[in-house]
Amino acid sequence: MGDTIKRIFHFLSYEIWRITDNDVSKHRSYIYYVLKTIIITIRRFKLDRITDKASALTYSTILSIVPILAIIFAIGKGFGFSDLIEKQLRTTFAGQEETIDTLLEFVNSYLSQTKSGLFVGIGIVLLLWTIINLISNVELQFNHIWQIKKSRGIYRKFTDYFSVILLMPFFILFSGGLSIYLTGFAKEMDTFIILAPIVKIVLQVIPYFITCLIFTGLYMFMPNTHVKFKHALFSGIIVGITYQFFQYWYINGQMSVSRYNAIYGSFAAIPLFLLFLQFSWTICLVGTQLTYAGQNIRNFNFSNDTDTISRRYEDFVCILIMSVICKRFEKGETPYTSEILSTAYKIPIRLTQNMLYKLVEVGLLHEASDDTKSNIPTYQPSIDINKMTVNYILDKIDTYGSENFKIEKSKEYKALWDTMIERQKNLNQHYNQMLVKDL
Repeated sequence: MGDTIKRIFHFLSYEIWRITDNDVSKHRSYIYYVLKTIIITIRRFKLDRITDKASALTYSTILSIVPILAIIFAIGKGFGFSDLIEKQLRTTFAGQEETIDTLLEFVNSYLSQTKSGLFVGIGIVLLLWTIINLISNVELQFNHIWQIKKSRGIYRKFTDYFSVILLMPFFILFSGGLSIYLTGFAKEMDTFIILAPIVKIVLQVIPYFITCLIFTGLYMFMPNTHVKFKHALFSGIIVGITYQFFQYWYINGQMSVSRYNAIYGSFAAIPLFLLFLQFSWTICLVGTQLTYAGQNIRNFNFSNDTDTISRRYEDFVCILIMSVICKRFEKGETPYTSEILSTAYKIPIRLTQNMLYKLVEVGLLHEASDDTKSNIPTYQPSIDINKMTVNYILDKIDTYGSENFKIEKSKEYKALWDTMIERQKNLNQHYNQMLVKDL
């Protein structure tokens, strides 16, 4: 039994990451894909510090909740459906009537203050800044999980964020109106023996459908990268169903806690509301991890070997990548992307991206746009390919970085330093005139 468990653990931690789609049947490949996705999501839960991120977003949400509701109700009043929004709010947070009443008082006070006086300008600016700050924090956390270093530009933030703010009340109107319509329709169908149960089932499924739709849109829209719909939908369905079960548990918990209001008063609702936000953001961020893992599963193939790659093999991969990029450049063909390089030459995608990043850092390659809407970077030589020898490339890699330390390599340890330099020269002498494009 012990040996079997060890073999399973070794397979899941090492061997499974060396298996590619071409090595096994389609059915087994799909099973391994699901296993890898689950393992990556569990591994990265701690590495990405999901609970800390959820706490930060909970704090931002608390600060932004009144301004967000103020914007929603302001737009709702303008179109005459603020009562429907309030009803939806009370339904969502059933059992927290006192908390909702307090929030609505804050919202009404906030809106009344923005109608007159000096506060009209400052208040609107602060209101919008608070909301934008929350959405920006959400994007930041999503980008970190997706390992994206660059956020949206100012123009895209302005257009994308305000689109979300303006569309939010209409989505609430749609979901609330749909629920009201189906509830009324179900009452009319009570006399129909066959249709009545079907309508009731549809009525119960609608909240799940809407929640899954919200999470799917969130996973596609928020990260500053191209997210494939099938991966966002898969995560959206799992997270949406999980969230609905959690919300059901939360509402029932609130009903139970309300019995103790005689002892604790309305204070009992505050920690439960914070707990609700914390768990909600945790569920949401786990879904983000699931989407990332599903879309980038190939990045983790040979992950253990990539982390422990030898210096010799790393140099070999660098020379290989430089050689094929220079050949393609000489022929005037379309530049390589990391995906094409990885597929064409069977280099693990993660190793390909690491080596491309290093070659860009040392100044041997530069990123260029592929002139498509996806903005996937392509790679071109940064210097004349007729000067790009094997020795030149290895020398650039070896000497990149700081050598300014207090070790006396010019005096006390001069012999050691000269020996190393001489060895490197002798090692690379044969390759002084060998161009990588001719390899």
